[in-house]
Amino acid sequence: MDQFTSELDDRHPRLAATRRAVVDLGSNSVRLVIYEGEARNPVQIFNEKAVLRLAKGMTRTGQLDSGAMQQAETVLRRYDAITRAMGAGACEILATSAVRDAENGPEFIKRLQKRLPDMTFNVLSGEAEAQLSAEGVLCGIPGADGVLADLGGGSLELVRLDAGRIGDAATLPVGVIRLADRAGGDLLKARTIVTEALEQTPFIAEGAGRDLYLSGGAFRALARIHIMQTGYPLNMVHHYTIGREEARDLAGVIGEAGRKLIERMPGVPRRRIEDLPYAALILRRLLRATAAARVVFSANGLREGWFARMMPEEIRAEDPLLAAGRDLTRGILRDPALPPALITWTNPLFPAETGAQRRLREAACWLSDIGSHEHPEYRAEQAFFRVLRQPGIGLDHHARAFLALTMALRYEAEPDSAFLSPARSLLDLHAARRSETLGAALRLAYTLSAGTPQLLAGTSLTIAPGRLILRLSESNGVFAGESVLRRLDRLAQMLGLEAETEAVR
Repeated sequence: MDQFTSELDDRHPRLAATRRAVVDLGSNSVRLVIYEGEARNPVQIFNEKAVLRLAKGMTRTGQLDSGAMQQAETVLRRYDAITRAMGAGACEILATSAVRDAENGPEFIKRLQKRLPDMTFNVLSGEAEAQLSAEGVLCGIPGADGVLADLGGGSLELVRLDAGRIGDAATLPVGVIRLADRAGGDLLKARTIVTEALEQTPFIAEGAGRDLYLSGGAFRALARIHIMQTGYPLNMVHHYTIGREEARDLAGVIGEAGRKLIERMPGVPRRRIEDLPYAALILRRLLRATAAARVVFSANGLREGWFARMMPEEIRAEDPLLAAGRDLTRGILRDPALPPALITWTNPLFPAETGAQRRLREAACWLSDIGSHEHPEYRAEQAFFRVLRQPGIGLDHHARAFLALTMALRYEAEPDSAFLSPARSLLDLHAARRSETLGAALRLAYTLSAGTPQLLAGTSLTIAPGRLILRLSESNGVFAGESVLRRLDRLAQMLGLEAETEAVR
């Protein structure tokens, strides 16, 4: 440890323990990510990528590109300096397909180890890469069921996922760079190569009628194009889900478009233009081979799988949705005992909820004080966008919309406010109505309790035939004032009931 790092740790004793750095040294790019804290939902505080294309020409030469290797060393020196400056401890480099398959890969790693002794190098086998990619996807989608396809520059990792369990895996040499090299730029030849490779992985047929999970930069670029083309209300790739036919049409359009047309498409990353036709081709072949019903895009992969392995078992076992709610309000809640009390308090309003609906209600209760430090005039809007756009990987787009709408209405946003439109467009009428009811209930709870579990304990809600009854303990500092009655009436109307109050001695 050098003097700089030692002094940093003296000033910030928790940094080295709570920050972790990993580099994904891939066939197409090299990326540094630094995570902070121990959490069920990884929190990135730094993310930088350089496109080097190490694997370009490797099919013909068997060698990593010499110019790209020199650039990689320069970039890794920078990443080493960033890691030490941020107090993230030893940085681990995960080298994937290009390095493990190249004839000069071992020599390249030895040179890097000699010149960057503070970094740890790990050349992953195809099996290890597939395993980490699967763990990364499950970190954000714990119940994933179907087939995962993680597309890199050198290889395509395929993993069977069975309701959150990792099954058979395979690594195919058809990453976008290697495939283009093998096919000599001929898309028809590339299609034959991919088809033959997929025929060697029969387990992917078990994905029929299930989901196809897509990870990797080239696949994510396809998702961004579709998001822009359709005017989708959230510019978020993670959990972006489309039907089989939509995915097939997207792949067909990109696969048949020439370079000039692709360049004019909104949302196209310029450095991915060469890769997109091959990514589209692979997607179309995967849809045929798996017979998947839907495509779910994941921003998670290898790096998040690495991070998940660093976490204690008790953290990995947490529900990512509930963890996101708790993590987002850590340090903001005026009383951490209130959310559990709100969960119990709102139970009578939702007697027939499913398990998934209860999880959303519990998450909403944890988020319900998120606007406490905002300006009163902007609480509803600030809370809405903070929840809708939060970085928590465990929230699918439906959950984001439901929770964001609930928070806006908890802070009494006008139900027809224009800023609520992204959430409303993602929810069906039943889910929106449930969100509105929960938002109204939370607003009433905070009016009664002043945000304290002690005052809330002096109140309770009961549903009787045709009536919503609010019981108030006269000795507990709560009473049925004008604002309480107004909000109780509003909640009762949403439930199709008559409001009633009852004093309890």
